[in-house]
Amino acid sequence: MNNGKSNWWSRPSSTPEAARIPTPPPADEGDGDFPLPAPRSSSGQEPGEPTDPAPAPGPRAPEPLAAEPGTSDSGQSAAAPVPEAAPAPAVELTKSAAEPAIELTKTAPEPVAESAAAPPVEPTPAPAPVPAETPAPEAPVPAPQARQPLHTPDEYRTPPYGEPGPWAPAPPVQRPPAAVPPQGHPHPHPHPQPHPQPPVHPQPQGGATPWVQYDPWSAPGTGAPPLPAKKSRKGLAIAAALAFALVTGVIGGGIGAYVERNGGLTTVELPQAEGGDTGRAPDSVAGIAASALPGVVTLHVRGNGSSGTGTGFVLDTKGHILTNNHVVDGAASSEDISVTFSSGETARAKLIGKDTGYDLAVVQVTGVSGLKALPLGNSDNVRVGDPVVAIGAPFDLSNTVTSGIISAKERPITAGGEKGDGSDISYVDALQTDAPINPGNSGGPLLDSKARVIGINSAIRAAGGGSGEGEGGSASQPGSIGLGFAIPINQGKRVAEELINTGKATHPVIGVSLDMQFNGDGARVGEKGKDGSASVTAGGPAAKAGLRPGDVITKVDGQRVHNGEELIVKIRAHRPGDKLELTLSRDGKELTKTLTLGSSQGT
Repeated sequence: MNNGKSNWWSRPSSTPEAARIPTPPPADEGDGDFPLPAPRSSSGQEPGEPTDPAPAPGPRAPEPLAAEPGTSDSGQSAAAPVPEAAPAPAVELTKSAAEPAIELTKTAPEPVAESAAAPPVEPTPAPAPVPAETPAPEAPVPAPQARQPLHTPDEYRTPPYGEPGPWAPAPPVQRPPAAVPPQGHPHPHPHPQPHPQPPVHPQPQGGATPWVQYDPWSAPGTGAPPLPAKKSRKGLAIAAALAFALVTGVIGGGIGAYVERNGGLTTVELPQAEGGDTGRAPDSVAGIAASALPGVVTLHVRGNGSSGTGTGFVLDTKGHILTNNHVVDGAASSEDISVTFSSGETARAKLIGKDTGYDLAVVQVTGVSGLKALPLGNSDNVRVGDPVVAIGAPFDLSNTVTSGIISAKERPITAGGEKGDGSDISYVDALQTDAPINPGNSGGPLLDSKARVIGINSAIRAAGGGSGEGEGGSASQPGSIGLGFAIPINQGKRVAEELINTGKATHPVIGVSLDMQFNGDGARVGEKGKDGSASVTAGGPAAKAGLRPGDVITKVDGQRVHNGEELIVKIRAHRPGDKLELTLSRDGKELTKTLTLGSSQGT
């Protein structure tokens, strides 16, 4: 059989030489390697084989590592000429112990399209050096004869000497042989091979064969190391995408943290609601304030080495303004009073009239157009808990709006009394409110939910105890604590009308002198008057009703009174000519008397 290796002939060797050749182990069954086919003739053909005129080129079989002496590269005998009479000496196979076997190695085959017209050309390795032999006597070369094998082929298929088998160790460094130009003799026609061999591609002419590592255990045709596998582009793309995602995530996280801590990278612009309807319901605080502010004024008064600030509101289009008496009491003349409107316009005002007992005054401005008079309500219809709005200039802060409710009604309060003789004391049956009122609010309007005036802010209860008016009065610590008092507008309307019409106000009286030092419950009629006269005025309302000195008045129209000041407050809450029902105690008995109120000129 022929499995693609060169055809070798066993030749007899000397006994010492054969003894030095180690016996190789038997090959595995079914290996089919290293067959010993029949010898070829000098023309490269086996005996009996028809001669091919032009054998087709095929894959080149491996060359022997060590050439036989006297054999050329073309496979023909090259024995030295000998005389014709002498027979041809036997040829011995020799091996140089010092000459390493040379093996042609090839790189891994690359896929190349085969061409029928141009078969691959294989380089011919350089011939191994042949040891010199003693030339034989010259003899004539006999005619070429068909050679016969000297002995039968080895049935164990032992590889020919000099060719490494699968048991041979890998040689050290293999050096590539120099390129040899192709010979003119055609290659012998190969026999059919049982095992397919990969095509051998030509080496580039003039180039050096790459250095490779020989592996005796590799499959046929795989002696060269495989080319490095190309990296998958898909894997590279995935790795790049992951790296990009990681970098962008880190950068994005850093930017997000910076924005969260520092509020962004650009100018801060805060969100804001869009402009909408600025109108408000008429009964809301804003609606009430918008309606009433044009009719509220701030008064500045100078005179007698002092100055003060208060508030007032317009009564009519003639320029009459109502305020407290203690606001304008320090003015020596009309030139000392100035009025500033909510629009900022300022005008001089003259004093029309004032009343100390009611703590009310009226001033008038002239030459001012577009005045808005505030509508007046009815204080008798007010109920505790009704919402109210106060407008004034506390501590000279004009157009200040506060709101609250009616905390109580008919609170008897007194204010003033700085003169000591009681002539400047005010007695007010007041409306109590928790709307903040401070010094400077005096004389300002107290408005109901319909922006109507129901009271004139006049006094506050200070934290230090006692009552006082807006400018301080007897209060030891001026300031709002939620206890403000206003003169009911019903009383203020009557007094304002009298001041505008006559310049004076009238007070209702019962015609008695009260004992202000009485410590019991109720108002006691004194034994004598201030100047020693009778305590009950003859022919007066009390005398006509049957009151006597020493009687104790406990109720007025069914409302309890606890002292003389409260009785005065209840009486002044009415008009002159009104009838009152008095409940009194005399010698331990309770009596009821009805009288008609008289009138006195106020101061």
